[in-house]
Amino acid sequence: MPEKLFDDVKMQARKACEELCDKANLAPGRILVVGCSSSEVCGDRIGSNSNADAAAAVLEGICEVVKERKLFLAAQCCEHLNRAIVIERAAVPGAEPVNVIPKPKAGGSFAAAAYLCFEDPVVLEEIKADAGIDIGDTLIGMHLRRVAVPVRLSQNTVGMAHVTAAKTRPKYIGGERAVYDGKSE
Repeated sequence: MPEKLFDDVKMQARKACEELCDKANLAPGRILVVGCSSSEVCGDRIGSNSNADAAAAVLEGICEVVKERKLFLAAQCCEHLNRAIVIERAAVPGAEPVNVIPKPKAGGSFAAAAYLCFEDPVVLEEIKADAGIDIGDTLIGMHLRRVAVPVRLSQNTVGMAHVTAAKTRPKYIGGERAVYDGKSE
């Protein structure tokens, strides 16, 4: 990947991540799930042309924001690993990991890059994240908390990939007589 394109993709990923974190009011310690098709970032069909450089650019841009805001990044694997999650062990104490190491053609370039980048990575079958970014229509919804709310981002592409985002909120229960605290955890 040419350096200019790498820098553009990194900046676009960073901008999308910053915007979502602001709109979702993500507090330190929260989990942000990201699914990324490096093929789509490069203008190819999802799953057809895994690109380690594109994945590294996206990961670098997102990790800068995650570290600054003291969040945890959950990187979604591709369908070949049933969309498993790579995350820092510290984010999920007591979780039951699965035994697999993502690779570009079995897990995806983004998840593989995250696995190599994280200090103490574990792979989980599922997680319930507080917000998420989907780069290239990778279907992250299964890894969000129960009530997901779409977030419209001005940065709606990364490279050639379509970007969608969501935040989550607690369920409202109790009907018309209920009183809610107004917090969005």
